[in-house]
Amino acid sequence: MDRRRFLGLTISGAAVLGLAGPAAADEIPLDDLSRYLTSLQTVEAKFTQVNADGSISTGTLKLKRPGRIRFEYDPPDGALVVAGGGQLAIFDPASNEGPTIYPLSRTPLSLILAPKVDLSTARMVVDHGADATSTTVTAQDPDHPEYGTIQLVFTANPTELRQWVVTDDTGSQTTVILGDMVINQPIGDIAFNIIAESAKRGF
Repeated sequence: MDRRRFLGLTISGAAVLGLAGPAAADEIPLDDLSRYLTSLQTVEAKFTQVNADGSISTGTLKLKRPGRIRFEYDPPDGALVVAGGGQLAIFDPASNEGPTIYPLSRTPLSLILAPKVDLSTARMVVDHGADATSTTVTAQDPDHPEYGTIQLVFTANPTELRQWVVTDDTGSQTTVILGDMVINQPIGDIAFNIIAESAKRGF
């Protein structure tokens, strides 16, 4: 697994889900989306990831607010991406070395992992629109737009996050499509402990 692949890919979010349509629906307001995202204290879901080379990976996602997320990739990939303690670590099963670690704050994912999501923050949202079936919001760190953007796709009635597209600091994109989500059920902190995961793998 390319250790930066998690942070990069090129594909339109609407194209992946087939959400594009001829008429625009009402946009879900930013305040409503902020409240919804903040309400997701924990999430567990299957995901499908489309990579820059057109290949597809699948796996299981676990999220725990604030600042924690875990992507377990299915075989044959078998990679693991864990965010916790302000860091994001990529474990490559084909490598004999320890994880590659980045500051979580330098990835656009940090925007949706904040204790309280506020999409109305000045200069955070750079695009907000709707098509026939979904609302799309593109956000960035207002103080560091060079870190990249995250495009979030929501369906309505009820509001639900369906996918995101992360564009990293190199311009590379990753699309993550979410399956059915189990929300606000207990998830142990150990799932997001990079030090414990490294020790378990002998690093």
